[in-house]
Amino acid sequence: MRKILIVNPKGGSGKSTLATHLASWFAWQEAKVMLGDLDKQHSSHHWLNLRSAQLPQIARWEIGDDQIARPPKGSQVAVLDTPACFANGKLKKVLKIVDHVIVPILPSAFDLWASADFFEELAEMKAVRREEVQVGAVGMRVNSRTQAATQLPAFLQKFDIPLITCIRDTQLYNQTIQRGMTLFDLPASKIMRDQAEWQPLFDWVMRRTPQAFRAAV
Repeated sequence: MRKILIVNPKGGSGKSTLATHLASWFAWQEAKVMLGDLDKQHSSHHWLNLRSAQLPQIARWEIGDDQIARPPKGSQVAVLDTPACFANGKLKKVLKIVDHVIVPILPSAFDLWASADFFEELAEMKAVRREEVQVGAVGMRVNSRTQAATQLPAFLQKFDIPLITCIRDTQLYNQTIQRGMTLFDLPASKIMRDQAEWQPLFDWVMRRTPQAFRAAV
């Protein structure tokens, strides 16, 4: 089972967009997908309520705020969306049950400054230092032609966190999410450019973790 945590303590970084799109993509691969949401606003679960029964189904992962529960048996992929200010004790608890951590981040200077302490904290977590979990960042709403976009890789390099890919800003995200859909529920011809941006993230998540490799040896 792949257990994926989407986290950034700064609000508005694109966590729910990332979580729902990952869940949708795996569902299209015929995986049994669970989507959890620790945010009090429950944006991801609200999106799930809007999802048509005609689309590949994603199950709701009910997970307590205080008692972090493991994904139900039989699941193949579990994606967990988190709220703003999610760190410290709660983060340590969740790191015990996931194998991938994805940090969505906007390329603006304000977002980089606000995230610096979190990246330092994350890098010092025992599960990260022991490579029990894999950590990567995804640039959200990135215009590749701007100076801000070029600053993002250099910023992440300070914390030894790879920039997996950058996702552009397009109205397709808003148009699909409000209907319980994602870009991956649209015809392939409409999302060729966006699919190419997301593919490095899918490749990264599909790789075996060092922990899984050691267990197989």
